[in-house]
Amino acid sequence: MGRLFGTDGVRGIANTELSCMQAFEIGRAAASLLSENSRRRPVFVIGGDTRCSTPMLMRAVSAGLCSVGADVIDLGIIPTPAVSYLVEKYKADAGVVVSASHNPYQYNGIKLFGGNGQKLPDLLEERIEAIVLDKINALPTPTGDDIGRILPSYDAAEKDYIDHIKSSVMFSLDGMRIALDCANGAASRTAKRLFTELGAEVLILSADPDGTNINRDCGSTHLEKLAAFVRENGCDCGAAFDGDADRCLCVDENGDFIDGDRIMAICALDLAARGRLHGNTVVGTVMTNLGFIKFCEQNGLRFVATNVGDRFVLEEMLIGEYSFGGEQSGHIIFRDFAKTGDGQLTAAQLFSLVRRSGKPLSELASVMTSYPQTIVNISVSKEGKLQFFTDPTIKEAIDSAKAELGDDGRVVVRPSGTEPLIRIMVEGKDKEVIVTIAARIAETINSALGQKA
Repeated sequence: MGRLFGTDGVRGIANTELSCMQAFEIGRAAASLLSENSRRRPVFVIGGDTRCSTPMLMRAVSAGLCSVGADVIDLGIIPTPAVSYLVEKYKADAGVVVSASHNPYQYNGIKLFGGNGQKLPDLLEERIEAIVLDKINALPTPTGDDIGRILPSYDAAEKDYIDHIKSSVMFSLDGMRIALDCANGAASRTAKRLFTELGAEVLILSADPDGTNINRDCGSTHLEKLAAFVRENGCDCGAAFDGDADRCLCVDENGDFIDGDRIMAICALDLAARGRLHGNTVVGTVMTNLGFIKFCEQNGLRFVATNVGDRFVLEEMLIGEYSFGGEQSGHIIFRDFAKTGDGQLTAAQLFSLVRRSGKPLSELASVMTSYPQTIVNISVSKEGKLQFFTDPTIKEAIDSAKAELGDDGRVVVRPSGTEPLIRIMVEGKDKEVIVTIAARIAETINSALGQKA
């Protein structure tokens, strides 16, 4: 990816790395490019999460959109997948989300969706970068009636999104007692209503956003609180979302963690049994647990791996006309109903399956045995990310680790597309061995980049 966009939009510390001026310029460039084929006044929908910087950046993007003649429908605080769905339902030219997903509140980001509800392809993002950074296009500056307007928000937006998810669920949640951790993020606006209307008794955690507590010790990156809550309150299961609710991780009735790979295993078997798993194929990523790959082999399913990021998963799904895929982190795509990862849709599908099966979630999750896996994150500068690709000692350390594990394990080392990190994932049969190998690779990377461990 390029100079502005990572694997999931533009992201950085709000008001410095991602400034209002930059947000304004991205809005101008996006309005110019994404409405090129519009036969009417272009319309954009925009929404965001609960960070204190989100209203500021939403207004900056909106100003940029209006300044080149686009109208803006402000959806306010709303989950990212809702914008993906509503941009198509409302026949808008494109959609914008201001959010930094699972990152701490100091960060924020800008995600762009085309009129088809899909995240933009690399080529369009590169054209936006060129306009913003290289000033290659002279953008229009309309006056008078040709200036865009910020339209009153659609009061029906939340209801339209909730009704869409409800329409995807084939079996109600009547009689279920569930816990939902909303990460003090966008799901705080929709989750309780959605799952109550699906029939469940709903207990809510972390749904009191104050602008600074999004993802803080809660949500899909901190499942411990949810696990304890489920055990203490006798819940059938629980789900945790991230800040913009495009991912979901779960816990079973015992409080044991159910990651994205296990969610995919449970749902893939069910979809295959009902003839709804197109091509009998599941799309995952290079970070998908080796246990899931073995699970697919044992159950006659085909597994296809992509780069990390739900946009890459969806691209592969579209190419192969597959219906189901996702990531270990909880971005799960049910392509019959969505064009991006959707945490609340995932939880609704999974919990409905639990209710329909009559089995506890722990029993359903036992269909897959995970291989021990350890992940080490190394903080790194932009320059360090570039050096990572060219340093021979790093390559040698990774190759040596792969040879040591052979066919009984995997090593994936990659720069994060959303954070200033290099991620080391080592997987194998022996936990102590993989921890040692990961530490050795981390030490080599720190040494090569001139950093302290």
